[in-house]
Amino acid sequence: MPLVSRKGILAIAAVIDVAINARSRPVSAKALAARHKLPPRHLEPVLQALVRDGILKGIRGPHGGYEIAREQSRITVEDILRAASRAEEAEDPPLPPSSVVTEVVRPALAEAERIFSAALGKISVEDMAKQAAPLK
Repeated sequence: MPLVSRKGILAIAAVIDVAINARSRPVSAKALAARHKLPPRHLEPVLQALVRDGILKGIRGPHGGYEIAREQSRITVEDILRAASRAEEAEDPPLPPSSVVTEVVRPALAEAERIFSAALGKISVEDMAKQAAPLK
C-alpha cells in the first residue's frame, strides 16, 4: 500500500525537475510533461496547486513556465505533498458520515500521518535536487 499518492510523487518530481532545470529560464509545463512522459493535462492541476502554495512561481508569456518560488532548502517534501493533496481533495468525494470513520479511523490515521509528515519535513528540495543533478 503506497503512502504517497501518484499525484504526490508527480508533484515531488516536478519540483525537483524545476529546481534542476530552471536556472536560466522558467521550465514549461510542456517540457516537464515530456521529460516525465506524461500528457500536460496530468501535470497542470498539480503545478497550479504548487503555485497556490508558494512552492513554484508561474510565469506567463511565450517564454513562461515555472520557477522555484523560494529557497530550495526551505521547501520540504511535506510542503509539496500538502499542496498536491489539496489538488486531490478537490477531486475526491467526501467521506461518509460514520462514527467509526470519525471516532476511530481518522484519529488513528492522523497520528500516523503526523509521524510520517515529520519525517518528510526533514527532506528538502535542495537535498533531492543535489541527488538528482547527475541524472540530468
